[in-house]
Amino acid sequence: MIIIPAIDLHHGEVVRLKKGKFEEVTVYSRHPAIVARSFALAGAKRIHVVDLDGSVAGKGMNVQAVSAICSEVNVEVELGGGIRTLDDAQRTFDLGVSFVILGTVVAKDPKTAIDILKAFPGKVGIGIDALEGKVAVQGWKEITSQRAVDLARHYEQFNPAFIVYTDISRDGMLTGVNIEATVALAQALTIPVIASGGLTNLEDVRRLCAVAHEGIIGAITGRAIYEGTIDFAAAQKLADELS
Repeated sequence: MIIIPAIDLHHGEVVRLKKGKFEEVTVYSRHPAIVARSFALAGAKRIHVVDLDGSVAGKGMNVQAVSAICSEVNVEVELGGGIRTLDDAQRTFDLGVSFVILGTVVAKDPKTAIDILKAFPGKVGIGIDALEGKVAVQGWKEITSQRAVDLARHYEQFNPAFIVYTDISRDGMLTGVNIEATVALAQALTIPVIASGGLTNLEDVRRLCAVAHEGIIGAITGRAIYEGTIDFAAAQKLADELS
């Protein structure tokens, strides 16, 4: 299992939100590329980047910061937020990103999402953000009536590289990963699942590793690293030992 450090971008800065609320933002750095380099030096195998402004605007809004991150590190970079068209995806890959993650377009424009999946096989993940099992879109500002598991099953046939499953109620709250919901989703799919939202300490890493055989290949963590409740290098070392 890989532990994936997160860099959330807002106005070019590294931030974290609580439950996706922009009014509850904490700025951790004004230099995203330097933060990315520190993760790479600590042993990160992949870095998770989110263009928060892009997720609301529907287009890339932190392009310069993303480009700087990709130029600074030699590890995989996955990016979500504001990728709504084939051209958006291509421009993102041109920046040096390894994987794009589709979110809102998956629920709102299935035809385009499928076109992107087919155009870039093995390089497109699907981000499913859910509140009480229901899919959220538009930077979590809109909760749909669609169940997360149903959406994931629909796209399984188009072979996404992975599913990033985020429990919004846990995100940025340091309350622990929703293991039960993540496992339930992974069990319903053949697509690898990456857990997101709430990872807080090494005990969470142990709990996730214990269920990795269900199809959970990684876990994203953000605030826990920035707040110091988890040491990234120690977390990845533990995950390697338990894998």
